[in-house]
Amino acid sequence: MNVTGRRAEVIVEVPFHDLDPAGIVWHGNYARYFELARCALLETIGYNYDHMMASGYIWPLIDYQARYVQAARFKQRLRVSAWFIEWEHRLKIGYLITDADNGARVTKGHSVQAAVDMKTGELLLASPRILLEKLGVAK
Repeated sequence: MNVTGRRAEVIVEVPFHDLDPAGIVWHGNYARYFELARCALLETIGYNYDHMMASGYIWPLIDYQARYVQAARFKQRLRVSAWFIEWEHRLKIGYLITDADNGARVTKGHSVQAAVDMKTGELLLASPRILLEKLGVAK
């Protein structure tokens, strides 16, 4: 499978402690759900956060966007999907959260990360070769 078709999914059952006083998932918890799917996606290429640090780079989140379509509720099973959108100059990952039982869209969004050299603290303007190799797109 090429990088543009690579996806990962996780299933999350909404726990009670993720709810706000209105009884729906607090908006900040969707970022955590995205993170679970992002880690699953990175694991498919063998370049999760432990591998990133071992290769000499950290990848801080520099942008995050979520569009809330429908509120999620206690015990609802959510399917969280993640896929690669961009990787040459930054790592942009797309997300879709749907109801795992009926497929209804709940939330969609994306995150952007940039590589930082751990030795120098320098933000890189292009993704390091190790990421491109892991994705199978190194030239």
